[in-house]
Amino acid sequence: MKHHSKLKLLSVVIAGVFLSACTQPTEQTSTSDKVNLDSQDAKVSYTLGAGAGQSLSANLEMLEGTGIEVDKELLAVGFVDGLKDAGKLDDETMQAVMTEFRDRVTVAMEEVRAAEQAEQAKVAAENIEKGEAFLADKKAQEGIVTLPSGLMYRVITQGTGASPAPTDKVKVHYKGTLIDGTQFDSSYDRGEPATFGVTQVIKGWVEALQLMKVGGKWELFIPADLAYGATARPSIPGNSVLVFDVELLEIVSE
Repeated sequence: MKHHSKLKLLSVVIAGVFLSACTQPTEQTSTSDKVNLDSQDAKVSYTLGAGAGQSLSANLEMLEGTGIEVDKELLAVGFVDGLKDAGKLDDETMQAVMTEFRDRVTVAMEEVRAAEQAEQAKVAAENIEKGEAFLADKKAQEGIVTLPSGLMYRVITQGTGASPAPTDKVKVHYKGTLIDGTQFDSSYDRGEPATFGVTQVIKGWVEALQLMKVGGKWELFIPADLAYGATARPSIPGNSVLVFDVELLEIVSE
């Protein structure tokens, strides 16, 4: 998950914890077995509480790796106290607590982001060497065509239809993997072909599509500079060579 998304979710955590702050645990016995949910209003009340708890619990997961821990039992006590307007801390104290908490979260998240960026940079550097070795091996294989751009492909089915122009839209089925075989996308798995403009995709695709014929199926080996470059994307580390099975189904008429 991206850093800005974590911070957005953590703002929800901060707001929730502010409402439910308290100083000491209170011995409690679960009343879940004693709750009467026979009436519709009772079900609504319970659902509101359970939904709030589930949402906050999910947001608290954003604190993983920061070293900051929130005691859920105390949080629950604080939540109930807040509903009853019977807080164990005065507003001034809670405000001071939350100011310190926000500062800790900010520092912790910056440390997490720095560590993530360092790891991404390390992986991206390693991928350059791995990608070069992979492409060199493919280039030596029979049936592989290497274009001046560095794009490589193998024709599985030639196809007999027309070739798309840059201004065309196409309908394709495809599967994308990393060089280790890890799949990151597949229209086959979704059960529906993808439709898009020829120039609305990565450079390797743009070049390949204009060479393919409708009915053709190719295996593409796309160098990182014709894909996403050094920028990491969800499920795709930086400097990744990408492998695609692409089936050109049709040129879509407007």
